[in-house]
Amino acid sequence: MKFFFLICSINIITMNINAQPDLTTPWEKNRNITTTYRECIDYYQLLDRQFDELKCEPLYMTDSGFPLHQVVIDADRDFDPDASRKKGKTILFINNGIHPGEPEGIDATMMLARNLLTDKDKHAWLKNTVVVIIPVYNIDGCLNRGPYSRVNQNGPEAYGFRGNDKNYDLNRDFIKCDSQNARSFNRIFSYWNPDVMIDNHTSNGADYQHFITLITTQEDKLGPILGEFTRKTVNPALYSGMNARNWHMVPYVNAWGPPDENGIDEFLETPRFSSGYAALHHCISFMPETHMLKPFPDRVKSTYDLMEVMLDFLYRNGKDVQKARNEQISTFTNQQHVPITWKQDKSKFEMIEFKGYEAVRKLSKVTGGERLFYDRTKPFTKMIPYYNKFETEKTVTKPFAYIIPQAYREVVDRLIMNKVHVEQLAENSRLMVENYRINSFETSPRAYEGHYLHSNTQVESFVKEVQFRSGDYLVYTDQPAARYVIETLEPEATDSFFNWNFFDGILGQKEYFSDYIFEDLAEQFLKENPEIARQLEQEKVKDEKLRNDPEAILDWVYRKSPWYEPTHQLYPVRRLMSPTEISVKR
Repeated sequence: MKFFFLICSINIITMNINAQPDLTTPWEKNRNITTTYRECIDYYQLLDRQFDELKCEPLYMTDSGFPLHQVVIDADRDFDPDASRKKGKTILFINNGIHPGEPEGIDATMMLARNLLTDKDKHAWLKNTVVVIIPVYNIDGCLNRGPYSRVNQNGPEAYGFRGNDKNYDLNRDFIKCDSQNARSFNRIFSYWNPDVMIDNHTSNGADYQHFITLITTQEDKLGPILGEFTRKTVNPALYSGMNARNWHMVPYVNAWGPPDENGIDEFLETPRFSSGYAALHHCISFMPETHMLKPFPDRVKSTYDLMEVMLDFLYRNGKDVQKARNEQISTFTNQQHVPITWKQDKSKFEMIEFKGYEAVRKLSKVTGGERLFYDRTKPFTKMIPYYNKFETEKTVTKPFAYIIPQAYREVVDRLIMNKVHVEQLAENSRLMVENYRINSFETSPRAYEGHYLHSNTQVESFVKEVQFRSGDYLVYTDQPAARYVIETLEPEATDSFFNWNFFDGILGQKEYFSDYIFEDLAEQFLKENPEIARQLEQEKVKDEKLRNDPEAILDWVYRKSPWYEPTHQLYPVRRLMSPTEISVKR
């Protein structure tokens, strides 16, 4: 009897050893649910154990207390960007769950990873492409799971929340990096330096027939070489590939009101957004936006198909992508005049086919006022304008280098996260540099993502010799990360560190005057400086407020006098305009 049980035990053990693990994803078992965070990581760890060509590892921390995982699929098992580039491979970076209430990418990418490893035809795409995946970026929001936060969305049964544990929208945090999530993402992204990124989302907005729309890195902003390549080669391939799979994709429906009434404006993604951040690294980025009212299974499938279409494109055209990108980086590194803000040119557009529903206004039973209603019994197909041209609004002359006082270590840390090469002065040095004084700016009256964001910043520049200290930071602009450097350190750039409040200390005066004392000093100062006195009279003629306000007159004189503190509104990052012999720490 004991011998019989022993044989049975051996047989059971043998069967367990030979049994293949179940690689079915949770979504495939129930197509109206989305995978939980723990299920997602467990699944990738299962794939890691089963396949040598996939590596799943925890890296840097997030605000949730859980580490951000990175999944790499590499047929050559190098799992190293330098090794892959030496072999001529293209790097595709996929980000999921930045808004966990928009979870399609989480489920679609799990299936994609498995199929790349188990399907012979799909595995062929890995011959010349490495796939890097962030399984869930906003872990915090993914853990905050429920059925109600996306009131405009058709499924799944439960999903995550848009904000992270600090209630930040992580798709506004790529420059300011207030979250641990963003700091970790910056490190991972810049380490891989991908050629193409896909950041999976779900849309809000108008109702229409299309299941999936697409935000492409704005081509004019991307640069003349890479932008033209994207417009003429990449985009047509993606749209035709999706059409061949019966997903009639259109550009992201960025419209106020019914799209057929005023057309669609291309979305200008500044660096606070994932695609705008990627552009600072000359990476072509795509943000699929599935339509929130379509069934969840269709949203997952269309997201999946877009990633497959992209992989097929890179399999056939990866060398061309790399060539265009390298040429764009070289061109940017060598160009002297650099655009830092863009504006839409509404005089230029193209006509696109749009499948919508007739929009009508009717009486609201809730408010008693007029409401918008899309009548799905009245579908239409028509050509509408797509306003997709942007032109440079503001340009700066690229300096030879920037010098950052060591007091601003939080700025330098963000540069280093993005693989910016930074050096430190070895000794105290007096250098002739270009300086900026902040002339004017507007500030948001309400907090926006934890900041009172500045905009419409205007500066005046002047050249002056400045004393720098040993340890201050030197950042040259002849490096691959130059665009990130310029668009963060130039205060007039849309998402500059100045506009994100990193330098707000310079905006407040630390000393001022008492009227009764300064009156006598001001009188004597104007007597001794007749030219300034004449300027004051001229300004009083032009400015009624100045003319009728004694306090304003004294303030005007104070700002012209030697008692006015020189650091007020003086931007502390200086521009070194030409090569200079500087001793740096080794």
